[in-house]
Amino acid sequence: MFLKKKKEDLMILYWYLRTKKLEKRLDTREKLDIYQRRKISQHINWVKQHSPYIRKHYQDKYLLSDFPIMDKSLFMEQFTEWNTKGIMEKEAEEVAQKAEEQRNFAPKVRGVTVGLSSGTSGSRGMFLVSDQEREQWTGVILAKLLPKSLLHPEKIAFFLRANSNLYESTGQRKLQFKFFDLYELSRSECNELQALHSYSPSILIAPPSVLRLIAQEMEQGKIRIAPKKVISIAEVLEDIDKDMLVRVFKQQIHQVYQCTEGFLASTCKYGNLHLNEEHVVIEKEYLKDRRFVPIITDFTRTTQPIIRYRLNDILMEKGKICPCGSPATWIERIEGRCDDVFVFEKLDGEKLTIYPDSFRKLFYSEPTVAEYEVILTKNGLSIHLLPDISEEVKMHLHTQLRELFVRSNCPVPSVTWGEVKKKRFMTKQKRILNETSKCVYQATTG
Repeated sequence: MFLKKKKEDLMILYWYLRTKKLEKRLDTREKLDIYQRRKISQHINWVKQHSPYIRKHYQDKYLLSDFPIMDKSLFMEQFTEWNTKGIMEKEAEEVAQKAEEQRNFAPKVRGVTVGLSSGTSGSRGMFLVSDQEREQWTGVILAKLLPKSLLHPEKIAFFLRANSNLYESTGQRKLQFKFFDLYELSRSECNELQALHSYSPSILIAPPSVLRLIAQEMEQGKIRIAPKKVISIAEVLEDIDKDMLVRVFKQQIHQVYQCTEGFLASTCKYGNLHLNEEHVVIEKEYLKDRRFVPIITDFTRTTQPIIRYRLNDILMEKGKICPCGSPATWIERIEGRCDDVFVFEKLDGEKLTIYPDSFRKLFYSEPTVAEYEVILTKNGLSIHLLPDISEEVKMHLHTQLRELFVRSNCPVPSVTWGEVKKKRFMTKQKRILNETSKCVYQATTG
């Protein structure tokens, strides 16, 4: 056991140092592109030998563009043949479901960690990660996130929906790690927040909705913590939250963009989000105004190969080189899910597409609005605010919404008002939600 642990520590150290070295070596876009092409070629050759599905259908393919674009449904449909460990979908699902029900995330399937996604895109995905991939992930993410070296002591607090062997591996000798269960937070905020107070982390990692709750408790003097670094995960970090967190924590708020399919981006020392292109190739399916849907190929994942996997997310690139000097793509913001886009029919029959950021800017411009929800239903727009918001503010917001539709030659949808519901931390916070099954909403004037 001791030797196994020692080997794990050495492999994590190797990947930590390798990541630091790559960041220095790949200092131009040309070098990064050449490196990606070489790694992709090696990866395709390896996967063709070890994945039954890819060997059967793509043996004569050599270029990334030769492979079809996948989505979650196709990925899960071919789960058993696609992975390289011969793990059956049913056995993996049984282990993952049991872990969620019993809140015990240690069990594996033949030495492979199994986990479930949160299911925000409508269906839950399932991921497989080997011990080697877990050690690599740990080394890479520590290299990206630690404010100082790996040898410097840190106390890390993670607020997550589910723990995993993947996250437990961050608990190394110099690093103390404590998992805070969002399930327990939903049941008893007081107990979990007092435990956080007692732990007093130097690094705090949590979804924005949880960070906001912690910040509110700090403002009220109920807990006292002073983390040196605060990292937002799992949900869109909106300006309305970011401003409050910066004010309370008195520091830059960092981000990690991670999903079932991989570790995709993290912020640099300037707080700017960069794609993790030393380990992932991201093709861009452009939409409008620098917005794109990422299609990812992770050339470090071998247990469950990720090749040309189309995410359901919308990102907006900055289109500039970051002051940090990294050639990796600078992401201005993560806008949300493709499902969060509202499409209305205009008077001339054309389509009006409203991206989530349009609503965010509208509510962010109103200083008294600290929380909101915009839901598109079959009956129109349902807007939820805190109960202390005045009728005057509602009228002002309604007027701005009307102007948005009128300017676009589009009928104004009916608007109803309600109160923001209490947060359920086991589900991701989504302030903008499309509940209509229609691709195009035909508004009626209201």
